[in-house]
Amino acid sequence: MNCIIVDDEPVARKGMKSLVEQIPQLVLTGSFNNAIAASAFMNEHTVDLVFLDIQMPGITGLEFAQSIPKDTLVIFTTAYAEYALDSYDVSAIDYLVKPIEMNRFLKAVNKAIAYHKLLLSETPERVEEIQEEYIFIKSERRYFKINFGDILFIEGLKDYSILQLEDQRVVTKMNLKNIHEQLPGKQFLRVNKSYIVNISRIDSFDTNDIFIKSYEIAIGGSYKKLFFDEFVMKNLPKE
Repeated sequence: MNCIIVDDEPVARKGMKSLVEQIPQLVLTGSFNNAIAASAFMNEHTVDLVFLDIQMPGITGLEFAQSIPKDTLVIFTTAYAEYALDSYDVSAIDYLVKPIEMNRFLKAVNKAIAYHKLLLSETPERVEEIQEEYIFIKSERRYFKINFGDILFIEGLKDYSILQLEDQRVVTKMNLKNIHEQLPGKQFLRVNKSYIVNISRIDSFDTNDIFIKSYEIAIGGSYKKLFFDEFVMKNLPKE
């Protein structure tokens, strides 16, 4: 995958370059200290993945990400964990908090590599059949029977949706909006722009996050009222 680094800090660019060079599947084709220079390069060259700092003078990373073509993946790099929720709004693959550790970097890159392969596919998938307790989802030329109760959550990324089950992930070429319309509304709730959760699988939550097994999912600001009205008020005992 051809990738570039966009970060206004020279030390951060150097550190990211060192990480990229350790991954054989990545080819670093450019490193830039601002979004304008990166955009000009992307207009002339194929870029599959952008490692993008969020806080930069002039055009911020979040603003720049909104102009990046849909077939180019973005991994945000930031010194501030609170920007994680903002990354959902621009369909970022992942966000990495500085200083970036190699194992966390590798996890994000592997995710990007897997999704890049999906983007090379041109065949849209669809929901084949919906029953009361299950749904058939087409993925990789097969139709998978997915019991609603087995779905932990669904993650949206650009035109794809990833159904996270107990012991596997099923990826289908459907956007999150379309698949949400096919799900039973009483069982599934959208909690930010990139995630739908199975409310029966929620283990715990606080004012900002939902926890399902080992997964932590942020509650979007515009979705909090819906979450607390539809889930919290109906499931917690009244004092």
